Amino acid sequence: MLTFVLTCEHGGNRVPVSYVPLFKGHQDLLASHRGYDIGAKELYEELQDLAEVHYFADTTRLLVELNRSLRSKTLFSSVTDTLPEREKERIIEKHYYPYRQEVERKMKELIMAQKRLLHISVHSFTPVLEGKERQADVGLLFDPARQFEKSFCNKWKSEMQKLQPDLWVRYNYPYLGISDGFPTYLRRIFPEKQYSGIELEINQKFPLGDKMQWYELRRVVKESLQQVLTSYCHS
Repeated sequence: MLTFVLTCEHGGNRVPVSYVPLFKGHQDLLASHRGYDIGAKELYEELQDLAEVHYFADTTRLLVELNRSLRSKTLFSSVTDTLPEREKERIIEKHYYPYRQEVERKMKELIMAQKRLLHISVHSFTPVLEGKERQADVGLLFDPARQFEKSFCNKWKSEMQKLQPDLWVRYNYPYLGISDGFPTYLRRIFPEKQYSGIELEINQKFPLGDKMQWYELRRVVKESLQQVLTSYCHS
C-alpha cells in the first residue's frame, strides 16, 4: 500500500520581515512566475486531503530556491545572489534547511514504519518563456529508469484524459524529471522500493485565465489521482 506525501515548494511569494528592505522595488518580480508558482497553492490545497502528510512553503523562491540542491547555480536569485557569503549561509540555515530537512525526516520515519512512499511535488510553469509558448497543459515529471514512477504516470495520464480527453498531458515536460529538484535529491537518499517521486507541473494559463476552466482542471487532476491511488491500494 502506498503512503502519499504531498509537497509544494513554491506556494507563495512571502518575504520574511528581515529581508523586506532587500526586496524594495521588486514588487513586480515577486508577483511574477519568478517569485512563486502561480496556482500551485490552490492545486496543493485541492489535493491535500488525499495525502497522509503534506508540507507547504510560502517563502518566495527569490530568497532561496527550495527545489534546487545547494550546488545549483540558481539556488539564489538576482536579488540575493550578490549578498555576502555569510548572509547566504544564514538564509540557508533559516529558510532552506528547515523545510527540506523536515520533509526528509518525516519520510525516513514513514519508511522505518515499513511504508512505501509516493511523493508528489506540486508546481506550475509560465505559459510563455523567453518568447516561446509552452506546449502542454499538464506535465508529469519522473525518472524514466524508475519503473513504478513511469507506470504511475502512465495510469495517471490515462485517467486524466478519460475525464477530459482534450487535456494535453506530457511526460518530463517542460523539464526533465531527473533535473536538479527535490525529488531527484530524495531518490539518491531512498531506494526505489521505498520512494517514488513525481513533480506535477500545471500550465499557469489556467489559474491566470477562466475561473471555470481552472476549477475543472483542479477537479480532473484530483479525481484522476484519487482513482490511481485507489487502484494501487487494492492491487
